[in-house]
Amino acid sequence: MRKPEWLRFRLPAGPEFIRVNQVLRKYNLNTVCSSARCPNLAECWNRGTATVLLLGNTCTRHCRFCAVTTGNPHGQVDNSEPERVADAILELGLKYVVLTSVDRDDLPDLGAGIFTRTVQLLKKSNPGIAVEVLVPDFQGKRELIQQVLDAGPDVFAHNLETVERLTPAVRDRRADYRLSLSALQLAKRLAPAIRTKSGLMVGLGETEEEVIQTLTDLKSAGCDIVTIGQYLQPDRRCLPVARYYTREELQKLSAHARTIGIPRTIAAPLVRSSYLAEELLKTDINPVPPQI
Repeated sequence: MRKPEWLRFRLPAGPEFIRVNQVLRKYNLNTVCSSARCPNLAECWNRGTATVLLLGNTCTRHCRFCAVTTGNPHGQVDNSEPERVADAILELGLKYVVLTSVDRDDLPDLGAGIFTRTVQLLKKSNPGIAVEVLVPDFQGKRELIQQVLDAGPDVFAHNLETVERLTPAVRDRRADYRLSLSALQLAKRLAPAIRTKSGLMVGLGETEEEVIQTLTDLKSAGCDIVTIGQYLQPDRRCLPVARYYTREELQKLSAHARTIGIPRTIAAPLVRSSYLAEELLKTDINPVPPQI
């Protein structure tokens, strides 16, 4: 399959990139930017933003679109991580931070406690900061979702990743399309003032009708923000790309999402779930991705 012209990334460089990299290394923090081989790493780091990956760098699930290492961490948790994250973000001077994690099905609380402590420390040490949590499904457990919400994040995000038909082939066998929807719906019901958000990849073999149905499902779950981006094979062990979407096709999907009542949506080839996250939280704009 011929790759489109837009499929090129900026090489990491520049003083701000170097500064962010140095601070993250200083505090021994993982980022999804590096672990998942995000194509926007250079752009985001040069804007002074990064998505912190909590709970280590080994995921207990094996999703076929993801390059993050999978395995069994055997319950190991670095309890100093929330403090190190708070110190790093304060040193970087960020006013918006995205926290995500690997799946940790080996932990009794599935990782909710680390999310909670990190949000609390960020809010305490850096008043005025906005915090987005991009969380696992927590197996749909109400008490764990409530625990994270009680910490006061500004955005509660969980990605559907793909359409319902493809979920068993794309995501880990323990992931479930309806479970993910219910987690988002529960979060909105428990904390209506907190924005809920989800992300989709296209190019895995879905149809346009299936994407539209997924957007409808997200609207029904009360989702406020949606990101849509082109799937790119991050590793040869991952699923191959079935189709490359044009920018115009993605913009059509974004327009449809807004038409059905999802107020904040962004769609472009290199859009990922945390891309332009701060801008998407604002109520007075709908960001337009740069022409890559």
